[in-house]
Amino acid sequence: MRIIAVRTLREYRRVHNHAELPLKAWFQAAKLAEWRTPQDIKDEHANVSILRDNRAVFNILGNNYRLVVKIHYNTQTVFIRFVGTHREYDGIDAESV
Repeated sequence: MRIIAVRTLREYRRVHNHAELPLKAWFQAAKLAEWRTPQDIKDEHANVSILRDNRAVFNILGNNYRLVVKIHYNTQTVFIRFVGTHREYDGIDAESV
């Protein structure tokens, strides 16, 4: 997968040191993935939440952080839409960010 807005992850990791290694691990796994359907993601990440409009919410570091992405399966592209704490996530609409 090609990942767009990696800068968002990098900047977040600088401020939230605890999230650095788990976000790097997610990035490496996603970069190597070949997701063609939401089920492909579920097969690799049992705790992912699949939302409408090709969005997925990944639990990072035991659900301390949430990562919302939008996936274009046909172009194998993942767009980072949000990364934040569980509490920050509760304040957004993951289907519209």
